[in-house]
Amino acid sequence: MQNGKRENKNTSPQKSKPGKRFRWWWLIYIILFGFIIFNFVFNNFFPSAKEITWQQFEKNILSRHAVERIAIVNNEKANVYIKQEFANDPAFKEVMKSVIGKAVSSGPHYQFRIGSVESFERKLDEAQKNFSEDEKINVSYIKQRNWFIDILSWLLPVFLMIILWQYFFRRMGTGGTAGGSSIFSFGKSTATLMEKENKSTFTFEDVAGLEEAKVEIKEIVDFLKDPVTYTKLGAKIPKGVIIVGPPGTGKTLLAKAVAGEAQVPFFSISGSEFVEMFVGVGASRVRDLFRRAKEKAPCIIFIDEIDAVGRSRGRNAFYTGANDERESTLNQLLTEMDGFGTNSGVIVLAATNRADMLDPALLRPGRFDRHIYLELPNLHERKAIFKVHMRPLVLDETIEVDFLASQTPGFSGADIANICNEAALIAARRKKEKVGKQDFIDAIDRIVAGLEKKSKIISPQEKKTIAFHEAGHAVISWLLKHVDPLAKVSIIPRGKSLGAAWYLPEERQLRTAAELTERLCATLGGRAAEEIMFGEVSSGSLDDLEKVTKEAYTMIMYYGFNKKIGNISFYDSTGMRESAFQKPYSEETGRMIDDEVRKLTDEAYQRAKNILTEHKEQLIKIAELLLQKEVIFKEDLEIILGKRPGDEKTGQPAEETQKMVAATTINK
Repeated sequence: MQNGKRENKNTSPQKSKPGKRFRWWWLIYIILFGFIIFNFVFNNFFPSAKEITWQQFEKNILSRHAVERIAIVNNEKANVYIKQEFANDPAFKEVMKSVIGKAVSSGPHYQFRIGSVESFERKLDEAQKNFSEDEKINVSYIKQRNWFIDILSWLLPVFLMIILWQYFFRRMGTGGTAGGSSIFSFGKSTATLMEKENKSTFTFEDVAGLEEAKVEIKEIVDFLKDPVTYTKLGAKIPKGVIIVGPPGTGKTLLAKAVAGEAQVPFFSISGSEFVEMFVGVGASRVRDLFRRAKEKAPCIIFIDEIDAVGRSRGRNAFYTGANDERESTLNQLLTEMDGFGTNSGVIVLAATNRADMLDPALLRPGRFDRHIYLELPNLHERKAIFKVHMRPLVLDETIEVDFLASQTPGFSGADIANICNEAALIAARRKKEKVGKQDFIDAIDRIVAGLEKKSKIISPQEKKTIAFHEAGHAVISWLLKHVDPLAKVSIIPRGKSLGAAWYLPEERQLRTAAELTERLCATLGGRAAEEIMFGEVSSGSLDDLEKVTKEAYTMIMYYGFNKKIGNISFYDSTGMRESAFQKPYSEETGRMIDDEVRKLTDEAYQRAKNILTEHKEQLIKIAELLLQKEVIFKEDLEIILGKRPGDEKTGQPAEETQKMVAATTINK
């Protein structure tokens, strides 16, 4: 590596010499500038004939019979030549100078514009009707050309084409480190190279909540640092590692940490950068990337969002718009990772959240030997993530990391980073010296449900409908033990919602049919409350109906929770049927599924109505309390409804009973 750096230093002065030589296009600019200066000087120091009007010509020149001849130039203007005796006559000169403002000079002496040749000839004949044949003026027609304008008209487009050509290929040349402004530079790899001088500042200490993933990634880094430990036992390092996980779980952050920890060159590129408008560019960039990587071996190549180039070949090609260009890029990538040639010392690290879309040949052992699956962080991992993102914040003594971690189930690492930043912004907006606990609580509310809109105009009747809608959710979710614990109910508009019931979902991996059915019932509680109290329903249940419909179809089609349909699942984990024109079941089965979904939702809705009818008095009390306070907490519900069935935990202070996932909202 040191020898390579010494060679670069020695060659750098040689590379700078061509930039100092004379640029040939400067000569073109000088010639063009000279033409402009010449035309300016010629027009100012060698002026043309004095411009006059037809009336001045007819009254002061033609009427005196002073015209020798007229030359019509390009059918646009008339050049007037004065007779010699008048040109030398001081009296005529004085008259023309006083009338026109300038004495005559050498011909053409004057000129004027003509509308058209026919109009000019008609007016001239009319003015000469009393002239004899000898006195009539001789008119000639000539064609003149402005050589400067003509030359400029064909030189200027050439100059513009040269300038655009140079600009275009310079911009294309900046993408690759080799080739500079070469016409073929767009086929070079656009990967960013990180070495000791410009390596990432992230380390594994900046990555929290991904302990298992870090163990596998650290093994790659350790092998590159000390390969003898592994090779002495006959082990081979994996050729490729692919990181799969939902958005925001830290895939790219993990790669940044590898770039910061690795003591070898690190190439970083996005999968979409292989895709280009020119045919064959993608495959060319793959070849160039691996060629550069082999020169720097041992090294790491990181391809972010690899699904942009690694989608399965031939899968619904007509429907998804797949083409030979993308597939040829994928074929070249497959060959470079594990083809006939050798590729030792180059480790490929990739990230995607759509692993089901990738080609099986790309995922096989020998190419991506190791698959790392990331999931949403659990309670302990969220606590560690909060600690990492709180490092730059100025916090007060009220902050409790355990409380914040417990209040954020289902949040990704990116969500937690956004909460910390939003809390700091809220504290700064309130002119506070430190970020406090309430700032974090407000930040959670802001991110989950949107900004408060207390100024939104809502009529009293609409507000009453919203209150009973949310009270219906609260009553049913409180009385059904399998529904997630309710933390808060609000009728303050936020984002697109007019009200919300906030839940704290339990971190569980499995759900039973009874639990999911009760969730359907709680989701339909708002619509059921509207029908019981007002005899009709509103459009505010749109979001509830959407969630119920999706969940009911999931229960029947995927989980096999319906006896009539049986133990059958139409779920496709490979994603092969995502864009298929034909459904995986018959029309009769489709009608049966629709009937069972409708039956399931009707039973859940009727159950919700029965519960609310039985507890109508509590429903009214909660709605009235919402109209009065706008926001009520778990303690308020305990006063009206009593202890929640199966809830052995004691109530928390009202300011701490904040939610995370707004499971039920009123939209529109």
